[in-house]
Amino acid sequence: MKKSGIYHGEISKIVAELEHFDTNLIGDAGMPCQPGVPFIDLAVCAGIPGFFEVLAAVLSELKIQKAYISSEMEEKSATAHQRLLEMIDTDFPVEERPHEAIKAMSRAAKVHIRTGECTPYCNVILEGGVTF
Repeated sequence: MKKSGIYHGEISKIVAELEHFDTNLIGDAGMPCQPGVPFIDLAVCAGIPGFFEVLAAVLSELKIQKAYISSEMEEKSATAHQRLLEMIDTDFPVEERPHEAIKAMSRAAKVHIRTGECTPYCNVILEGGVTF
């Protein structure tokens, strides 16, 4: 049995295989999955698992160089927006784009991980970096 880190086999595999400039989406329960994008559905029920818990687990193992979030998040979900910026702002830049642009960008993602989060616009696209 794996001793630490992400236990979920599919997510662990995606993290291990993500290359420089590849993207993945961690989304709320309502974010539509784009055709052709591998989909890992973690949602059990409303709030389980939460977006921030899944994001923290992925960030603990994945080198990120940039993140993209919906510009609507600040207005519609201010507390979640602030929490997201606090989690990632010091490590890499965060670019805000309209939600429709985030959905369009998600078509190129290597994976879409759906959480049980029910907070509006609680989605992030993470762009892979390098460790050197």
